Amino acid sequence: MKKSLLRFIAIFVAIAFVIGIGFAVVPKYAKAKSSKQIKIGLSLATLQEERWHKDRDEFVKAATKLGAKVYVQAANMDDVKQKEQCENLISQGVDVLVIVPNNAEVFTSIIDEAHKAGIPVISYDRLIRNANVDLYISFDNIKVGELQGKYLTTKVPKGNYFVFRGAPTDNNATLFYQGAMKYITPLVKSGKVKVLFDQPVKDWKPEEALRLCENALTAAKNNVQGILAPNDGTAGGIIQALKAQGLAGKVVVTGQDADLAAVKRIIEGTQTMTVFKDVRLLAKKAAEVAVELAKGKKVSQLKDVNGKVYNGKLNVPSILLTPVAVDKSNIDKVLIQSGWFTREQVYGKK
Repeated sequence: MKKSLLRFIAIFVAIAFVIGIGFAVVPKYAKAKSSKQIKIGLSLATLQEERWHKDRDEFVKAATKLGAKVYVQAANMDDVKQKEQCENLISQGVDVLVIVPNNAEVFTSIIDEAHKAGIPVISYDRLIRNANVDLYISFDNIKVGELQGKYLTTKVPKGNYFVFRGAPTDNNATLFYQGAMKYITPLVKSGKVKVLFDQPVKDWKPEEALRLCENALTAAKNNVQGILAPNDGTAGGIIQALKAQGLAGKVVVTGQDADLAAVKRIIEGTQTMTVFKDVRLLAKKAAEVAVELAKGKKVSQLKDVNGKVYNGKLNVPSILLTPVAVDKSNIDKVLIQSGWFTREQVYGKK
């Protein structure tokens, strides 16, 4: 009887000891896991244009509010450098990798490497092609081109056009062009419009747009009535070429991004329109979904996915926001009342 009692006590103590360890260890482990800070890698192709500074700042602000730390890298439009930076972010153990690709075609190996490390990849603004991207978040880029093309053909229903495309390495440039030509092509076929120039602008560089426009003006003997400029940076270079020939303000010029310099050109009449993409909304939404993916949510569980975009390999689940055309008539409503710019920034102090 005594031995049985001693055996019972020994077993009871052993069980209590094991349970005690369990209670001591599990809360400690749970606490460590819950307190682990989410790390997000943000790889930017460039900070050349004003808008990318806003994307970066808004993304970091939104992610920080959600408790995440953002590691930002900018590649200055260097494909090799951007791939190296992405490899570095993967090696740092980021939970999610968000990429704005300079060259849409070179990220297959990077995404494969990220996936091997259990890191989901979000293609931000520009679609990464021919790779297993987990999610694409951008504006409806065909719609951007449609807004430009519709505006241009409405303002200049007949005459000579110069058509500038964005960088050939940027898939968005293809989509912008596709959207714009939906309106331009019918006028060309009808004979109302002649496209005297149609070329891409390497790396979206304003100086390259300036050079190309100078050559096009010479070839056309300055006989141009409408110019499709794919973004505000290239529009700036084009307008510089037009000014040299006394044509600034006499030729309709499109744009995109609602850069402050472009908005001021619209007010002075040298640029006719731009397309506003509120990257505050884009960056905030990207930060939110990046954090959700980092916490283990699957892309199929994201409530904001509203489409799919084919990237040459698969239909990528996508979150697509809506762009807005802006000209002199709605600058105040769209850009100032929304807080994108202050009245003083746009019009100067009064």
